[in-house]
Amino acid sequence: MFKLANKWWKYLTAKLTGSFNERADPKVQLEQAISEAQAQHKRLKEQAINVIAGQKQAELRLNAKMGELEKLNANARQALIMTSDAQKAGDAQKASQYNTAAETIAGQLVQVEKDVESLKTMVLENTQASDQAKAAVQQNSRVLQQKIAEKSKLLSQLEQAKMQEEMNSAMNQLNETVGDDVPTLKEVEEKIQVRYAKAKAASELSEASVESRVLEVEQASANVEAQGKLSELRAELGLEAVPAAQPQPQIEGGTPA
Repeated sequence: MFKLANKWWKYLTAKLTGSFNERADPKVQLEQAISEAQAQHKRLKEQAINVIAGQKQAELRLNAKMGELEKLNANARQALIMTSDAQKAGDAQKASQYNTAAETIAGQLVQVEKDVESLKTMVLENTQASDQAKAAVQQNSRVLQQKIAEKSKLLSQLEQAKMQEEMNSAMNQLNETVGDDVPTLKEVEEKIQVRYAKAKAASELSEASVESRVLEVEQASANVEAQGKLSELRAELGLEAVPAAQPQPQIEGGTPA
C-alpha cells in the first residue's frame, strides 16, 4: 500500500511539474535561474572571505610569535652574558639567579619555537585554501557572466519567437473566414482585381476614342492643305476649278431624279 501511494505521489508530482513548466513564463524562469546563480556566487564569496580572513589571522599570529621568539632569544643571550659576568665577578648567588632565569627563558623559547612551526604549517595550509577559494570565486564569476550573457541571448530569441507567433496568428486570422457576413482577404482581393480590370478597360476605350478623333482632325488638316495647293497650281496654269461633285437626290424606288 505504501509503495502504491509513493508511486502515485511521484506520478502526480511529475504531472504537475510538467504542467507548470508548460505554462510557466520562460522570461520569469530565466530571471529565477540568474537570481539563484547570483545568490550562489554571493555565498561562495562569503565562504572565500572567511577562508582568506583565516589565512590573514594565521599570518598575524605567526608574525607575533616570530617577534616573541626573537625577543626570547635576545633575553636568553642576555641572561647567559649576565651569568658569565657574575661568575667572573665572583658573585655566585647572582650567577645562579641569572642562570636560572636563562633556563626559564630557554624553556619558553622551546615552546615558542614549537608554536612558530605549528603556525607556519597552519599559514601554509590556509594560504593554499585561500588560493583555491580565490580561484573558485574567479571561475564562478566567469560562469555567472556567461549565464548573464546567455540570458540576454535567450531573451532576444524569446522576443523573436513571440513576434513570429503573433505574425503567424495574424496571418491565420486574415486567411480564415471571420463570419458569414464578413469577406475573407482573398475575396476582397479578387473583388479589387475585378474593379481594377474594368477601370483599366474603360480607360483604354476612352484613349482609343480620343486617338481616332485626333486622327480625323489631322486628316482634315491635310485635306485642306492639299486643296489649297491644288488651287495655287490651277491659278498658275490658268485652269478653272473643277466643281465638286454634288450628290444626286434619290427618289422613291431607288431611281435618280
